[in-house]
Amino acid sequence: MTVKKTAGKKKSPAGQLRIVAGIWRSRRLQIADVPGLRPTSSRIRETLFNWLTPGIHGAYCLDLCAGTGALGIEALSRGAAGTTFVERSAKAAATLKNNLASLEAKRFEVRIEDAQQFLTQPVTQKYDVVFLDPPFAADLHDELCRLLDKHDWLSSKAKIYLELDKDQSLPTLPASWSVVHNKTAGNVRYMLAAVQAQGEVRK
Repeated sequence: MTVKKTAGKKKSPAGQLRIVAGIWRSRRLQIADVPGLRPTSSRIRETLFNWLTPGIHGAYCLDLCAGTGALGIEALSRGAAGTTFVERSAKAAATLKNNLASLEAKRFEVRIEDAQQFLTQPVTQKYDVVFLDPPFAADLHDELCRLLDKHDWLSSKAKIYLELDKDQSLPTLPASWSVVHNKTAGNVRYMLAAVQAQGEVRK
């Protein structure tokens, strides 16, 4: 999908994307030439991280189906304690590693593997924020949400970001999650869900 251009916003050159804010604000990242790779637009990233502020500072993040890694890198730029990137394309992962090296980034891990396979492994880190943006055509949202919940990857107050085609059916979320934000921009629906503590009622 072509990233939607927004009037009045500074555009990134073709093949690049721009970090919105934080210590690497306005730094540009290369985009790997991989079929179907669809970076989250700067406009959506800005809204998402407004939703997450101030909770992103010190958070441990998981960027599933990472692609360019734009979401996980934006989190690191804004003070996340660490990000695990999971991307099955070796080419996309190599470009992601090069981008992280150019930023002299620390506190990250890049895993070249399938997201579903990753989530069935023993849990080594509980995550406070998960970015869930698989290829739209793969229709993986339901299964990845189920695996995150079933295998206990999430901290007690975790937030989960989901991005999907606006014409796709809304994903089936685990019973302990609730949607706190739900918006559309162009052809994209993007949502933020939160783990609901037992007995807690969200309005």
